[in-house]
Amino acid sequence: MASWVVAKIAFHPPAPPRYDIISDGRTLKLRVYDVPEERGEVLRLRTKTGNYIVCVYVRGRQLATSPAAAAAALTVLYSHGNATDIGEMFSFITDLSDQLGVNVMAYDYSGYGQSTGEASEEETYADIEAAYKCLRETYGVKEENIVLYGQSLGSGPTVDLAIRVPRLRAVILHSGLLSGVRAFFGSLYFLNRSLYFDIYQNVDKIPFVNCRVLVIHGTSDEVVSFFHGEELYRLCKFKYEPLWVKGGKHNDLVVNFSHLFWTHLKKFISAIKS
Repeated sequence: MASWVVAKIAFHPPAPPRYDIISDGRTLKLRVYDVPEERGEVLRLRTKTGNYIVCVYVRGRQLATSPAAAAAALTVLYSHGNATDIGEMFSFITDLSDQLGVNVMAYDYSGYGQSTGEASEEETYADIEAAYKCLRETYGVKEENIVLYGQSLGSGPTVDLAIRVPRLRAVILHSGLLSGVRAFFGSLYFLNRSLYFDIYQNVDKIPFVNCRVLVIHGTSDEVVSFFHGEELYRLCKFKYEPLWVKGGKHNDLVVNFSHLFWTHLKKFISAIKS
């Protein structure tokens, strides 16, 4: 019963979805706010639990004409935050690709956007696994060329996959959470032991991530306290210089601190390429 209550608090799919899927008879494309997007390959993937999730794969501009070069380049697997979908986040997804010179795969959780089913912790684990499997098998991306990027709620499936994939290049946690209970019941952030019904227990998993981890967090985050970022960073085995955005809130790090945000991300990508 307690886990059901936590799950209901945790998942808020946007309604209606922020995009449609259109077809030219050969390929699928996103239409965001009634504007067809020229970039991005849209896929519907079946998860191991039987849902169909929507993914979009954006090739780096300099890699778009060469599938072999794209497969050999770094690819970011992006897990978005709560109350949004890949349509609403599409400009950020393409900015990730353009600013960092990488490919990006983004996906909607079960029950979000145009994905079927209903969201739960276990479904999001199945969702990211399906997207990861697609990168490996459809696009030929090697494990060591994949960077996992989890924003807010997306830090949950990101960390869970990271401990199950031994040779990832890196992980980025953007406004990540220690666990669901600690985030959604902020007064309990100090818990020394995870409660049995807690979800996304990143606090217990992050020490077992065996690649470099970049933690990004705003010091004035009003949704997931700055303490979460600090503690995740402390617990990382292979740390990279964190980005603590002074005065940054939960959803404004990219918009209001753009130069700082992209400069630090570019430094990180440069470091993990070497």
